[in-house]
Amino acid sequence: MSSPYSSVQEARRTLGRRLREIRLDAGLTARALAALAGWHESKCSRYESGARSPSEADLRAWALHCGVPHLAVDLVTTLRGIDGMHVEWRRMERAGLRRAQESVVPLWERTRRFRIYSSWLIPGPVQTGPYIEALLRAIRDRRRLVDDVEEAVRVRLAKQHVVHEGDHSFAIVLEEAALHHRIGGPDVMAGQLGHLLTAASYPSVSLGIIPRTADRSRIWPVEGFFLYDGEVVNVELVSAHLTVRQTHEIDQYAQTFTALSELAVHGSAARQLITSAIDSLA
Repeated sequence: MSSPYSSVQEARRTLGRRLREIRLDAGLTARALAALAGWHESKCSRYESGARSPSEADLRAWALHCGVPHLAVDLVTTLRGIDGMHVEWRRMERAGLRRAQESVVPLWERTRRFRIYSSWLIPGPVQTGPYIEALLRAIRDRRRLVDDVEEAVRVRLAKQHVVHEGDHSFAIVLEEAALHHRIGGPDVMAGQLGHLLTAASYPSVSLGIIPRTADRSRIWPVEGFFLYDGEVVNVELVSAHLTVRQTHEIDQYAQTFTALSELAVHGSAARQLITSAIDSLA
């Protein structure tokens, strides 16, 4: 797997190549364009290489001085799409956790095939209310957010209707360690693990667990991710929420999910690992 940031970097490079083509089509050198815009010449090269992201004003100036002002709107739209790929949590959650939960409801409802990998938490579609509350209260306190945890829990639970309704399918792969990371204390974890046993029997859910004893020579634990159909991947980083839309990178996540699935145990073997985790709480 490449870095989670590579989608953003590749999108910036793609925008840079387009800017270079526009400049060349206008018959301008980088020095000439910089002079027209009142910039240092190095600014053009940094934009064209993708090393630096231009501002919206810079894109409008680029289009104007290259004689194609009608392209400015499209260039700005592209830039905003790139900026939206990497969204800091403080920006996403500034209106509260409830709003952040609501923002992904349309994506959940239109997705038919979910592929989910987690190395550290039980994922959202199969979480219990107390487990969700413990997670969100910790996030609220760590990021110093407004207190709308109760509303956010209700929204997150309501999203789970897609597990039971329609033709949605959920392939979930967990590292065994996710069963042992205690969130909310022993009682909350016991309830969560018991619910995971139940969820594994749902017709829409396929649950695989990678044992801690698995040979990781071929593929090791990676960042947790949600793959929605074959269209978009969401990755949760420490500082931000990353959205991957580049086709070749989506393919990498799909291939990685397949490789991780092949390491996982399913059925009775997976249930045994969950039962053992419940027993360990005692």
